[in-house]
Amino acid sequence: MTELDRVIHEPARLTIVALLAGVEQADFLWVLNESGLTKGNLSSHLAKLEGAGYVEIEKTYRGKTPLTLLTLTPQGQSAFKQYKKSLSGLLGSVRR
Repeated sequence: MTELDRVIHEPARLTIVALLAGVEQADFLWVLNESGLTKGNLSSHLAKLEGAGYVEIEKTYRGKTPLTLLTLTPQGQSAFKQYKKSLSGLLGSVRR
């Protein structure tokens, strides 16, 4: 278990990273709807992921409407790939 990235391993952050891994870029509302998190909860987890260098957050506008765009960084992509590899290895070593 010590090989698992603790930043990603938390269920809400794992959900966010998994969602972002499947797209080039996503807006905040899409991730909010897909994850089922509250706005505040999503914001705090995104701040943690941004602090780790895993997610890039871009605040912009679509016309006059504020728009927050989220992108999984190359570092985040690498961390997620390593997380999946570590988890797979851990689960593969479990005996029934």
